[in-house]
Amino acid sequence: MTTLNISRRSLLAAATAIPLVSIIGKRGEAAEFTWKFATGQDPTHPVNVRAAEAIKRIREATGGRVDISLFPANQLGSDTDLISQVRSGGVDLLNISSSIVATLVPLSGMLNTGFAFPDYDHVWKAMDGAFGNLVRAQITKSGLVVADKIWNNGFRQVTSSGRKIVGPADLQGFKIRVPVAPMLTSLFQALGASPSPINFNEVYSALQTRVVEGQENALPLIYTTKLYEVQTSVSMTDHVWDGFWILGSRRAFQGLPADLRDIVMAELNKSAVEQRADVVRLSDSLRTDLQGKGLQFVDVDRTAFRDALRKTSFYKDWRGKFGDEAWNKLQDVVGPL
Repeated sequence: MTTLNISRRSLLAAATAIPLVSIIGKRGEAAEFTWKFATGQDPTHPVNVRAAEAIKRIREATGGRVDISLFPANQLGSDTDLISQVRSGGVDLLNISSSIVATLVPLSGMLNTGFAFPDYDHVWKAMDGAFGNLVRAQITKSGLVVADKIWNNGFRQVTSSGRKIVGPADLQGFKIRVPVAPMLTSLFQALGASPSPINFNEVYSALQTRVVEGQENALPLIYTTKLYEVQTSVSMTDHVWDGFWILGSRRAFQGLPADLRDIVMAELNKSAVEQRADVVRLSDSLRTDLQGKGLQFVDVDRTAFRDALRKTSFYKDWRGKFGDEAWNKLQDVVGPL
């Protein structure tokens, strides 16, 4: 993995200066192609920092012919709205969680198989290899363009405003927000919780009003969206790894000359590798910051959760839905599930 000379503090501090609309700065004067790039993350999240850098490089490498405006924080719609917009061409580029893509391309949800990935070495071996290629092929069949390199959403952790989640038994009846994603809903149902699918732009208010007791996301997202204001504890479950796919409108990409398409993809993939490292570094350092914000950390035995899951039909059911080819390609990397 590329080593970057960018600290957590400088990354977040630089991003705080990014305005919410058109965060790339001064627009080109004579762009032939003007695109909208939507994300669901706060401007301070590494997704938007690295996307802004890619956009700048694309403008420079194309001599100003391709000019892209970045719209973070679900400005252009909820996650599920944005999927529809990129398919219709209303949005040209979209950075979106694999769990949300699964509502359109079910195989994308397989990335979120409970307790499948033990660490990042296994994640990147799978996603940059045969398993990732299979998922990307399915996304392409849905009518979308997809970048080669998936971005890093991180390992997801469970937060709560009341009970601490220490072991599987603590999830019984636990009202937890999950994305509008079948795999994550199924995972928490299998573990005895009561998951509620809610779009991310509604999560803070749902927690604040106690519609749900908790939620699950990676630490950088918990930090940048200030979920620590409405939660009291975070359990380090690492229950799934999640990635962000860069999706493109087929119509937009077909309108670009081949040389410009290559530049756009190359720069997005470059930023993907950099963003992957950012999230790893942030996740390692944010524990102290979040403790300072009042969150109590709970270190759990992941094996206990995985053993509880194995006693259910979760793995068998999803293998039946995804099929042996995809399941075996994942197991080739992570071992038997």
